[in-house]
Amino acid sequence: MRTHMPDMDTETTHTEPAVDEEASLFSTMDLLLFSVIVGFVVYWFMSLSISFQGKNIIVFYGSQTGTAEEFANRLSKDAQRYGMKGMVADPEEYSMGELSRLSEIKNSLAIFCMATYGEGDPTDNAQDFYDWLQENDDEDLSGLNYTVFGLGNKTYEHYNAMGKYVDKKLEELGATRIFDLGMGDDDGNLEEDFVSWREQFWPAVCEHFGVEASGDESSIRQYELKEHTDINMNKVYTGEIGRLKSFEVQKPPFDSKNPFLAPVTVNRKLNKAGDRHLMHLELDITGSKIRYESGDHVAVFPTNDSALVNKLGQILGVDLDVVISLNNLDEESNKKHPFPCPTTYRTALTHYLDISHPPRTNVLYELAQYASDPKDQENMRKMASSSPEGKALYQSWVLDASRNILAILEDMPSLRPPVDHLCELLPRLQARYYSIASSSKVHPNSIHICAVVVEYKTKTGRTNKGVATNWLKNKLVTDNGHKSTVPMYIRKSQFRLPFKSTNPVIMVGPGTGIAPFMGFIQERGWLKQQGKEVGETVLFFGCRHKNEDYIYQEELEGAEKNGVLTQLNVAFSRDQDHKVYVQHLLTKNKEHVWKLIHTDNAHIYICGDARNMAKDVQTAFYEIAEEVGGMTRTQAVDYVKKLMTKGRYSQDVWS
Repeated sequence: MRTHMPDMDTETTHTEPAVDEEASLFSTMDLLLFSVIVGFVVYWFMSLSISFQGKNIIVFYGSQTGTAEEFANRLSKDAQRYGMKGMVADPEEYSMGELSRLSEIKNSLAIFCMATYGEGDPTDNAQDFYDWLQENDDEDLSGLNYTVFGLGNKTYEHYNAMGKYVDKKLEELGATRIFDLGMGDDDGNLEEDFVSWREQFWPAVCEHFGVEASGDESSIRQYELKEHTDINMNKVYTGEIGRLKSFEVQKPPFDSKNPFLAPVTVNRKLNKAGDRHLMHLELDITGSKIRYESGDHVAVFPTNDSALVNKLGQILGVDLDVVISLNNLDEESNKKHPFPCPTTYRTALTHYLDISHPPRTNVLYELAQYASDPKDQENMRKMASSSPEGKALYQSWVLDASRNILAILEDMPSLRPPVDHLCELLPRLQARYYSIASSSKVHPNSIHICAVVVEYKTKTGRTNKGVATNWLKNKLVTDNGHKSTVPMYIRKSQFRLPFKSTNPVIMVGPGTGIAPFMGFIQERGWLKQQGKEVGETVLFFGCRHKNEDYIYQEELEGAEKNGVLTQLNVAFSRDQDHKVYVQHLLTKNKEHVWKLIHTDNAHIYICGDARNMAKDVQTAFYEIAEEVGGMTRTQAVDYVKKLMTKGRYSQDVWS
């Protein structure tokens, strides 16, 4: 550089003005760029505080099926009755590092409604928050007031793990718990657990902050109705989950906000006889860039039965094809509408709202004002209370009788709410998850579903039908010359074949619990074809009758014949006087099962019903460890727990 200096100096007179001009140009650009960056950083740090301004009760939710989000909405609405301002927040949309700043807001409180998913996992939208809690041990949350309500299911091994974890971790980081951790059990009565907790929670809030209930128990509307008389129909939602027209112009990546419309290529009945309908569907994902692994779940977005929707329209005397928007009365809220708007009542009741589940107590409470018979009003309010007789009435009249909103309106002729308030109160219709019954190694462009159609008689003599399974059953391969499609996306799972193909696998899956194992078997067969050494592959399957519902019989027996399945054990529970289940076959094969687990490092997989089957199968493994492994019951329980921790005992169960 130095050698050139004299040359530069000799030419100073010519170059100086140009250099100055360039320098000033750059300094302006730099300043501009710098101010943009600073502005962005300030905006980023202020975003949480700005969005929380004027709100002192922030209710975060971790929700997979929508219940935690529903509870969060109810708590946020409650805040108004105590002269406080509440808002609901999806942790996925906030920088949780800003939590400590909440203490700057007077009388502020963070409430966490956290559901536990699968084997003690966080829900998809709470994953980042969970990671943040795990990674930030030095975070100072002193000054933050909080409380947690967990949603779980006692039949699962890791009951309410997420609620417990968030509660414990926030305390460790210095936050102040102002009310005890609430735990809802979906195996019992989740609604009752929540109502009881909530009734004790608010008095504790009042005491802590020195505030009083306003005494105004009247219904508080969250949204206002706008009817559109003159609107371009291209701007109206027709069932899309996220982006308008996303079903017409499909763009990857596909996820829960942007599902892929997969054509149905196969829809066949699996069982040969009996009164149930077990079905096998194949969805075509060609060109979608969707990838999946054996053991993953496919989420599908069903639609409600049009007959139910029409009946609701008739009973409420409403034109279902009016185009409406429900607009949030709180203009600062980041949730502008309860579902995509503008849309029609018909679309909302078909695609966006859950009209088939028995409504929760808060819905009954808010609708009570529209009952013209004082006795009906009283009963509806009673069912929403936490009094023992109120709980009993809700349990028997709503839950045990499986009354959905239509049945309630039919059986209570004095109750005729405005349809827009009903649409505001009903929960969102959620995606349904199915274990994928295929391997992407064998079927890279196809996803297989195996399901049983839900249909049953209620105590009131009505026939109730499962929303998703009946909708799938009616997805004919071609409907009037059109291909039937299913809006879907993939949810990754921890339910995975061992990394080493030489590890033996023991699979236990009665009924439609066979689904993920069809994928596992296909994959083990593919590995064999690739010339890989594959460990023992043992299946325990169960059904009622060999001649009725032995599903996938040809495939399973074929896999056994060509050595992919080294052992096929099938329990036909009702083909003899005494019931025979999968756990009985496990015990019958106890020596071989124990050798596979204890000596050969086998991986165990359970899929199906959590309430009875999964528990009974686990007990069978305890007994095998006792009888063949010579352990005490305590040691056996400990042994199985260790297998779970190591990822060698996996469950994909539902209740």
